[in-house]
Amino acid sequence: MTELIWDGKYDKDGRKTAPLRVALPFQTVETVNESAADRQRTLNMFAQGRETEWRNRLIWGDKKYVLPSLLPEFAGKVNLIYIDPPFNVGADFSFTTTIPDSDESFTKEPSIIEQKAYRDTWGRGMDSYLQWFYETVVLLHELLAEDGSIYVHLDWHVVHYAKIVLDEVFGPGLLKNEVVWKRSAIATSVSTQWRNSHDTLLFYGKDTADNVFNVQYGEYSESSKKHYSRIDERGSFRTVPLMASGRTSGISGQPWRGIDVANRGKNGMHWLKSPDILEQLEKDKLILWNSEGIPELKYYLDEAKGVYVSDFWDDITVINSMASESVGYATQKPEALLERIIKASSNEGDLVLDCFAGSGTTATVAEKLKRRWITCDLGRFAIHTTRKRLLGIPEITPFVVQNLGKYERQAWQATLSPGPSPKVRGEQEKEGNATQTTQSLRPSPLSPSPGGRGVGGEGQAQRRYIEFILQLFNAKPISGYAWLHGVRGGRMVHVGSVDAPVSLGDVTNIAIEFRKAVGSGKDAPTSNSIDVLGWDFAFEMNEVARQQAAAANIQMRFLRIPRDVMDKRATDSGEIRFFELAALEVEPTVAARKREVVLKLTNFVIPPDDVPEEVRTAIKSWEQWIDYWAVDWDNKSDTFHNEWQSYRTRKDKTLQKQVTNTYEQPGEYRVVVKVIDILGNDTTKTLMVRVQ
Repeated sequence: MTELIWDGKYDKDGRKTAPLRVALPFQTVETVNESAADRQRTLNMFAQGRETEWRNRLIWGDKKYVLPSLLPEFAGKVNLIYIDPPFNVGADFSFTTTIPDSDESFTKEPSIIEQKAYRDTWGRGMDSYLQWFYETVVLLHELLAEDGSIYVHLDWHVVHYAKIVLDEVFGPGLLKNEVVWKRSAIATSVSTQWRNSHDTLLFYGKDTADNVFNVQYGEYSESSKKHYSRIDERGSFRTVPLMASGRTSGISGQPWRGIDVANRGKNGMHWLKSPDILEQLEKDKLILWNSEGIPELKYYLDEAKGVYVSDFWDDITVINSMASESVGYATQKPEALLERIIKASSNEGDLVLDCFAGSGTTATVAEKLKRRWITCDLGRFAIHTTRKRLLGIPEITPFVVQNLGKYERQAWQATLSPGPSPKVRGEQEKEGNATQTTQSLRPSPLSPSPGGRGVGGEGQAQRRYIEFILQLFNAKPISGYAWLHGVRGGRMVHVGSVDAPVSLGDVTNIAIEFRKAVGSGKDAPTSNSIDVLGWDFAFEMNEVARQQAAAANIQMRFLRIPRDVMDKRATDSGEIRFFELAALEVEPTVAARKREVVLKLTNFVIPPDDVPEEVRTAIKSWEQWIDYWAVDWDNKSDTFHNEWQSYRTRKDKTLQKQVTNTYEQPGEYRVVVKVIDILGNDTTKTLMVRVQ
């Protein structure tokens, strides 16, 4: 077989470079549209060790980690895969969004980790793209069921390369069709070439055995409809013969109603229906006797399935900005396209996978067609767009939002080792008489970390991790403390663990150690300020912890460690930035005797460093920051359960800022409010309410 070779396909020993195969557990960060009864039933089943009910999955993460993490559970179980991978070297993860109650719009540049994904794909041109594509297809092949199908959506840039790669992974005999979708007249110079107007979908099966395929029918053209020229009381119809040439000896060759088919024509004829079926058709008035006394079968236009759909699709139009289904996503595909694919190559209840979610078209159509689905994307905006779009489906079945969370960070932490320091923002920073430069910073002894880690391998990995984060934050490591890890500009610094959110208990321990450290030595605090760096924060952290710290006369800031720190190229660039958590204010009102709780959004503040200048200028009210908010009315200190939500759409940009809930039973309830801003970031707030 002809093989396509590219730089990086084989290692120095002549072996094919295999995809990453680290299987990490998924973390469910949100359950959407699950009733209280469903939630309790799921908890009971889990407690009893029974398999819980299926939940569709919306996963935020890099498919490089997501696909191998799906293998333990779904290898050989996915019935249909549709992917629309990037096939234009100019594509990236930026997105354009509008500012509510304003005529302004802005383009959000991709995060550094999104830029990394782009570089991994196109960094070395076609060589890196082909390696990236090959590794993806290998994993998708393993996930696909034996009777499953995959559709790969590409255009003229790379489809010829991709077909050879797919032939290598699946086998050249497994290509079922090369479907051409005549999408639009893409703007190209017609003076030097033919205008580009189509995409290609490569349709492969997993095995030579029959894959699931349901024939699809298209609408008749006007010229085809003219063939239905006869009319009776049931409507327009045409007729087709009930006899075919060729004499037979069975019942199809027997006379019927005085017509001896065996002696008609040059070589005899036979019936296309058995005599008993012919009698039923006659009884149902579906036979027309022509002027020669020959029966013909009536086909009515309103009962006709249509014309067989071929491999040339010119009846599905591209999404335009005014289309009712448009969500303003640049690469959005029409639902009709996915509807045809999903109807043809899957059945109700089958599992559909799309690892390039984009605007969420695949998941949306799969949901409407009663298929199970899994979709993922690295872009935060893609996940938020998909979630809102799914919520717009009437009676949407419950689904979960997942990521690889702490497990991805743990895997990354294990790779850290002493070596050259990453660059930090700024040339150097002075801490007292010490000068810290980006070239000379090396790991230094740190005391055991909280949680009982000693001086073994795990403790050493923890120390390397803390030093690495401190370097990126431009802070100087200090020793002799368990909860205070560094100092920057006179402020003490705490680095949160990779595998647990920063909690109120952590803040208490930080504050206690801070007070003990005052005036204790050369690394003692010189101000009453602390920066707490964390990957995740307990729901109530930002407001309650600030109040707790203020009561102890400590000024405490909470800054999120960006996922970008896990990318070596990002850390080498020196562009890592830590941003403060946003602040949300919610006013609860409990109605006496009615068991009603009213929640009202009253303020939302985003730290200015995280906001483009043109956005800050256009924002006139705090409400404009908010794109979506949701409420978990009875949180059990577990996953956020989205029980109510309000969000802006292209058709309706208003946002409900107040909501009422009636509790069935009296008691104290933990209410969690989640806000997602127009940049795609989420902020949570926890309230305790008591109803009588």
